[in-house]
Amino acid sequence: MTQTLHRAGKSGRGDRPDPRAVVPGLLICGAVALAATGITMLLPAVSPLLLAIVIGAVVANVVRLPAAAAPGLTLASKTLLRIGVALLGLQLVLGDVLGLGFGMILVVVAIVVGGIVGGLLIGRALGIPFARRLLIACGMSICGAAAVAAVDGVVEADDEDTATAVGTVVIFGTLMIPAIPLLSHAMGLSDEVAGLWAGGSIHEVAQVVAAGGMIGGGALTVAVVVKLARVMMLAPVVTVLSIRQRRATGVAGKRPPIVPLFVVGFVVCAILRSTGVLPSAVISVGHEAQVVLLTIAMAALGLGVRMEVMRRVGWRPFVQAALTTVLVAGVALGGVLLAG
Repeated sequence: MTQTLHRAGKSGRGDRPDPRAVVPGLLICGAVALAATGITMLLPAVSPLLLAIVIGAVVANVVRLPAAAAPGLTLASKTLLRIGVALLGLQLVLGDVLGLGFGMILVVVAIVVGGIVGGLLIGRALGIPFARRLLIACGMSICGAAAVAAVDGVVEADDEDTATAVGTVVIFGTLMIPAIPLLSHAMGLSDEVAGLWAGGSIHEVAQVVAAGGMIGGGALTVAVVVKLARVMMLAPVVTVLSIRQRRATGVAGKRPPIVPLFVVGFVVCAILRSTGVLPSAVISVGHEAQVVLLTIAMAALGLGVRMEVMRRVGWRPFVQAALTTVLVAGVALGGVLLAG
């Protein structure tokens, strides 16, 4: 049996892994991503990334995935996602972010730092393991599932931690889409202030776009810029966590790089976009590639969200996610009002 399994994972040429091993999983992820993209053609307001997570979770809980799919799912949820996150930098124009003003940039930093620190404290009070509460806190504070997967690359988290964090991001981020516009209207906030609040408090970029569109007026533009400013915080946060992990691991263990390669790629892409040296065609192709890669990666993450896992982790992560969402939204609202 051992020899059979060994041969199944090798190409027969030395100890090199068989590239064909990733094909089944990638085909499944591709099918889910294709289905999500097809639905968005009928419902353009819906994000293919969010749909890919939801469809993947449904498939994972209805159909038993073959063991042969595991290598491809891992490749999609790690390697392809990191390439997609690096290309996400092409959406960032540093001038737009700086145009928010010094006060609003400080608010963004406070949202991310306060959300992560507060989320960790909430998770510790609930008795949640460090890696799990860190993934949840970063997902709520920075950029949703992409942040969860990025942080997962530099800390010692298992698949259960990642699946739990992704599940909570989808649930509470989706609830925020109607909540922020309704609360903004009830409080009599202007479209601009409501947009700033949406960008500062909602988890996923796609969720921010949906909420900004519901608010109307000029809310969508400012909401996206504030959200992208939060996305920029992914680079320093991951770098700090990587340095922390290196110190915790010591010399003997496997140490992550000080600055992960995908973070370097993200920063380089953002700088290139901001300098204006890239032709519009290159930016357009990069954007499409980023959407495709992240949609496939989100499908892989969704395929890891299983109900038995959610039941096994219990109610505590959901309480942490709910309270961290409220904390982030509170810090964002207070900051936006003060900065205005």
